[in-house]
Formats: sequence, structure tokens, C-alpha cells
Amino acid sequence: MKKYLSTVLTVTIIAALVILSFVFSGPNLNAVQLDTLWILLIICGGSALYCFVVGELSHNNSQMDKLWSLLPIAYAWVIAGKGEMKPRLVLFAIVATLWGIRLTVNFGRKGAYKLKFWEGEEDYRWAVLRKNSILKNKYLWAMFNLFFISIYQNLIVLLICFPSLICMASDAPLSGIDYTAVAFALSFLLLETAADEQQMSFYNTRKILMNEGKALEDIVFPFNLGFNTFGLWNRMRHPNYLGEQGVWTSLYFLTAGAGLTTYGIFNWSIVGPGLLILLFLGSSVFGESISKSKYPSYEEYQNKVSKYLPFRKYR
Repeated sequence: MKKYLSTVLTVTIIAALVILSFVFSGPNLNAVQLDTLWILLIICGGSALYCFVVGELSHNNSQMDKLWSLLPIAYAWVIAGKGEMKPRLVLFAIVATLWGIRLTVNFGRKGAYKLKFWEGEEDYRWAVLRKNSILKNKYLWAMFNLFFISIYQNLIVLLICFPSLICMASDAPLSGIDYTAVAFALSFLLLETAADEQQMSFYNTRKILMNEGKALEDIVFPFNLGFNTFGLWNRMRHPNYLGEQGVWTSLYFLTAGAGLTTYGIFNWSIVGPGLLILLFLGSSVFGESISKSKYPSYEEYQNKVSKYLPFRKYR
């Protein structure tokens, strides 16, 4: 019950922040920002169409997963270019690029990118969802692919770059707020990089052990658990998710450094980080339900280790 109450509370708070941000500081864009927005929307729309068509034809629904790390780089540099390369916009674009390189390399190591661009390793969760009693209907799956995978996820990736779009209107010099926001973003980037490396090391070692002909339960502890409990994963169940959300939430605070009285600290571009947090909340719940069904010890792990906070629970 506690778990569901905390989830409901999180969703309620984020939804309230998003609604209030539009009520008190709705979009108020100048001509250059509007022109830039149209360019971004064209890229976003083209990406959504591509993901839907290629996903349907290839039956590989990780097309958006492949673009997730690349699109923010493009968006950030389009904004920076249209904004005359103002330092705050360039800072945003540099961090977005570093973030995108990390995620692209990590996803590529899993076999996601192939010369035949429609092929590559598909995220295991899409295969699980296709077996859902409702979504196994091909027409309903096509609707899910269109509206959630292709359109909604493309919109989220665009929205997380909107803080930079807001900053286009500011000529304020960089301040301590900007440097602090970037420092936090880079710290979260390092966190998820370390988490990814530990995760990759764990599964590579487990694969080697299982290639020796042993069953999962017969290999050495803790690899026989089936899931990673090394390093950061011993303190948090999702350090990579925490890092991902932290990067984009930190970059949002560049809007505070911009010092625009029209927007202030609390502004409508919070919708991007807010929806990203909700997406990862749902993704973590779904992913953990799969892990619980596969690994008998996973529920005990949930009871002992916090989802995002770096401390162990004792029940």
C-alpha cells in the first residue's frame, strides 16, 4: 500500500506543478523562439512518423530508443544556433551532447545499431508488452505504437529541451545558478555512466559463467541471482534512472539563471522534466514486475534497497 501511495503522491505533485506552470507562466515566445519551435516540431514530427512506419514494417519497436539519445543533441544545437550561440544555450547543448554520446555508446554496445538501420537489438520490454492480453491485438498494438512509442515519447524528448528554448530570450550573463545547474547535471551524468558500466560488467560476467554450461542457479553468488547488486546497484535499484532524470531536471534550472521576469524559476518548461520523471516511474514499475516474475530473490531486493535514494532499507 505504501508503494502505491507514494506513486500516486508523486504523480499528483508533478501533475500539479505542470498545470500551475502553465496557469502562471504559459508560453510567451518571441518571433525567433517561434521560428525555432517550428523547426523543432518538424524534426519531431518526422521522427515520430519514421518510428511508427519503420516499427510497424520491421516489427522492431526500438526505433525511438535508437533516436532517444540523438534527437536532444540536434534540438539543443538548433536552439543554440538560432539563439546566436549565447553561452547559456551552448552550455545546454554541450551537456546534452555529452549525455547523448554516453547513451548512444551504451545502447550501441547492446547491439541496437546495425547497418540495416531497422534492425538491431530490441528493448526486451516491447516483446513483453506485445504479449499483453489487450495489446497482442495487432490493431491495438499499432495504436499503441503510434500514440505512445512514436508520438508521446518523441514529444517528451522535445519537451526536455524546452528550457533551452526559453533561455533564448535572455541576454543575462552566466551566473552561479547556471554553473551550479551544469555541475549537478554533469554529476548526474557521471552517476548514470558509472551505473551503466557496473551493469554491463555484471551481465557480461554472468554471460561468461553461463556459457560454461552452467544453469543460472549453479553459478557463483551473486551472479546466480540473475540481477545486478554490485556497486551503485547495491545502494539503489535504479541509479541509471536517477541519473537520467537528474541531468534534465538540473538543466531546467538554467532558466532560473537566465533571470527572465516573464518566467522566473517556476515556468512552463518544467513540463519536460516532469513528464520524463513520470515516464521513468512507469518504466521502473513495469521493469520490476518483469524482474519479479523471472527472479525469486528480486522482491527481497526491493524490500532492502531503495529505488532512488542511496541507502538500504531494513524490513
